[in-house]
Amino acid sequence: MRSRTLTVAALALPSLVAALALAPWQATPAATPLPEKAAGTYTVDRVHSSCNFRVEHLAASMFWGRFDDVNGTITYSPGADGSLEFDIRIPIASVHGGDDKLDNFLKGPDFFNMKEFPEMTFKSTKATPDRGSLWKVEGELTLLGVTKPVTAMVEWIGFSEPRGKKLIGFEASFKIERSQFGMDYQVDQGGIGDEVTIIVGLEAVSS
Repeated sequence: MRSRTLTVAALALPSLVAALALAPWQATPAATPLPEKAAGTYTVDRVHSSCNFRVEHLAASMFWGRFDDVNGTITYSPGADGSLEFDIRIPIASVHGGDDKLDNFLKGPDFFNMKEFPEMTFKSTKATPDRGSLWKVEGELTLLGVTKPVTAMVEWIGFSEPRGKKLIGFEASFKIERSQFGMDYQVDQGGIGDEVTIIVGLEAVSS
């Protein structure tokens, strides 16, 4: 009886392995469309939005900083080409690293050079539904007067209609090499990493 059980198990094993191999692909959810009633142009809520960034520090840890002021517009047009558009502006003056001395250093010429370049911007050129609530958003990031193409994975968080208004929310993440924008302080020395991870949380409102 035991031999027969082992034989049946052995025969079933290839099918089980094949099923497990296919499972991740079969479980990938299709893109979830935004509701048509969410159509419109939204103004970014500066109170409930922020831009966070992460970079390696002294080859030992990851330093987190943020920009407290994020503004701009988000436009959703169901069924149209480029149905999701982002036009985002971030004043350099809002950079925050947790220390006043550090904040002033970040605003200086070695980093964001606020005096010469008072804001950075992102303007999307193409948005494609990816999977689930994710969108692949291509666009142009301008930092320190240099414009480069970037691709961000943007998650649609939700949509609601409180008190006669329409609210929509997204979270975007992407990576850049800061030296490509001319911010190369301590890159060659290994003091501060070149690759920067950027995470942007957006809440926007339309009446």
